[in-house]
Amino acid sequence: MRFLLTFGAVLISANCLAQTGNVNNLATAVELAKGSGCYSCHAAAEKIVGPAFKDIAAKYKDDKDAAASLAQAIQYGSKGKWGRIPMPPHASLSSGDLKTLAAWVLATPQ
Repeated sequence: MRFLLTFGAVLISANCLAQTGNVNNLATAVELAKGSGCYSCHAAAEKIVGPAFKDIAAKYKDDKDAAASLAQAIQYGSKGKWGRIPMPPHASLSSGDLKTLAAWVLATPQ
């Protein structure tokens, strides 16, 4: 089941990034997400521990500062935005990695 969710997220992201011309960033974003433990708590379309990527993209849809806000939440963690369970910080990620992950999550179709 987890494989299917991961595979579905990869396909959805591939489609979104291909449409925006960022195909080269797809593999980077997927590997970053896997290596950073994102898939331990998140999936493309359903809540696991944290919200689904599609729900995050929907929440930030009309926010012009969404990429920066999400990158900050990834870097420093967050608490209370999606319920009682806090998201742990990922302080070791570079600025470029944070931007790549944020853009990738925001590109998830709602």
